[in-house]
Amino acid sequence: MPYRPTALTRKNAQDKRAGLRRAARGLVAAGGFRAATVAAIAAECGVSVGSVYSHFDSRDGLLADVFRGAAGHEIDVVRAAVAAAGPRATDRLGALVDTFSGRALRGRRMAWALLFEPVSPVVEAERLAYRRSYTELLAGIVGDGLATGEFLPQDAGLAASAVLGAVSEALIGWLRPDRDEPTAEVADGIRAFCFRALGAHPEEGP
Repeated sequence: MPYRPTALTRKNAQDKRAGLRRAARGLVAAGGFRAATVAAIAAECGVSVGSVYSHFDSRDGLLADVFRGAAGHEIDVVRAAVAAAGPRATDRLGALVDTFSGRALRGRRMAWALLFEPVSPVVEAERLAYRRSYTELLAGIVGDGLATGEFLPQDAGLAASAVLGAVSEALIGWLRPDRDEPTAEVADGIRAFCFRALGAHPEEGP
């Protein structure tokens, strides 16, 4: 008679997968993706290496899952901040830049892993989707600002990509694990640059 999983065995399997994800995410937050080896994940959960592979086909698959979960949480937080900022495009732009930069600077190890750490092609595909989500959110804000005259005339998609690239490049030096703690002026400077780059009128700026 063929084996049929019961509701209890399915739940046990789901719980074990969730535990492996948590362990992997904790290792990534502490030491980056390179620290999340299968052996380390197994040790964190008190299971064998083989047990990890019984729940995930590969290390890359598990780390892509971790990336997707962590990145999804970050974009959800940013979207919520943008939605709460009100209807003006300048206010929503400020909320996006402040939330993105602030969270990155407060959680530098995880931000470095999500944005810049060299990863496998499987995880890199998740990173591209992550960046695309931010670009689309920012393009919507820029498009609204163009319609209301809050920003100077320009291509919304191109401007969104350029601003996101500028924010990321400005952050890269400050997110290095061996760098001193950033000051408040870093986030303020990034914000001011983004407003100037989009041509926000002074009275509508931060």
